[in-house]
Amino acid sequence: MQIAIVGLAGSGKTTVFNTLTRGNVQTGGFGGMELHVGVVKVPDPRLDRLAEIFHPKKIVHADVTYVDLPAPPASSEGRVGTEELPAEHLARLRDADALLHVVRAWDDPARPHPAGSVDAWRDLEQLDLEFVLADLAVVDRRLERLRGAGRHGPPAEREANEREAILLDRLRARLVEGHPIRDESLEMEEEKSLRGFRFLTQKPVLILLNVGEGDLAAAPGRVAEMVSRYPHRHALIDALSARIEMELGQLDPEEAVVFGAELGIAESSLDRVIGLSYRLLGLISFLTAGPDEVRAWPIPDGSTAVDAAAAIHTDLAKGFIRAETVQYEDLVVLGAMAEARRHGKLRSEGKTYRVRDGDVLEILFSK
Repeated sequence: MQIAIVGLAGSGKTTVFNTLTRGNVQTGGFGGMELHVGVVKVPDPRLDRLAEIFHPKKIVHADVTYVDLPAPPASSEGRVGTEELPAEHLARLRDADALLHVVRAWDDPARPHPAGSVDAWRDLEQLDLEFVLADLAVVDRRLERLRGAGRHGPPAEREANEREAILLDRLRARLVEGHPIRDESLEMEEEKSLRGFRFLTQKPVLILLNVGEGDLAAAPGRVAEMVSRYPHRHALIDALSARIEMELGQLDPEEAVVFGAELGIAESSLDRVIGLSYRLLGLISFLTAGPDEVRAWPIPDGSTAVDAAAAIHTDLAKGFIRAETVQYEDLVVLGAMAEARRHGKLRSEGKTYRVRDGDVLEILFSK
């Protein structure tokens, strides 16, 4: 699971990266070309509670990889800004499973906005436009090829090329209007045919308003306003003060609670953003628990028991017999698997069982 952190120069995206990863990458460069990568554990208090029951040797959280990418240069006629990024940076951007778009919503005379004024909506639209232009360039190149060499070859190949051209023409019309590809209702086969393009506007996006300390109380209202103005699908919007969260992360836990309370921060924005990132990817967690380890396993929502088995190991999926499953809440109340079985809360499920978030599974399989 990889999420690319993007934003215009001066948005505070590297500060957000430091906040999420507990890193100390230098900030304030206003558009440096360095790339930073960090892996973050997804907070899940259920694991700690299960550890109290099973006393495992280790606890393993699900994780998310964040990649802090430099802002792309602005596009101009005949030149697409994102394609001016170094090859590694562009590959990281296109390979990301989702985007975390940091938008500047704080003002500081000591660090003026590169555009001369702070306007979160303008900045959001500007980077969105860059990604639309990047996808439009990819579509145009592919359509040119399909209408040239794509007209030759065996009949089946020509038919496939024609279907692809019809789909790309449809997407192109929407891109020209400024609509991201993620707004389109695509059939499964259409989505499959588009995977190789790695379109930027097809990726789900978490828009993060980076507010100042003095704006924390007003942040929920600003988020609500942005939600009402941003109708696009597969998008979540939230806010945090990255600077404050980074400072909280550098304190002892007890001091951080006291300082956060003084600022009116009841819960960690850091944990909330990581959780939203996980949700943005359409993931849930099933759990495994025993004396060796307690672990959260990320799988797409809608996965079956055999999919869960494959997430642990392909051998478990191949030899799958059944899944012994109990909901986390029932297991915590009863305190042991044996008690869950005695009270009828431990169930045997087959291959097609749809796994729910918080299911504690034991996969039985033939070797």
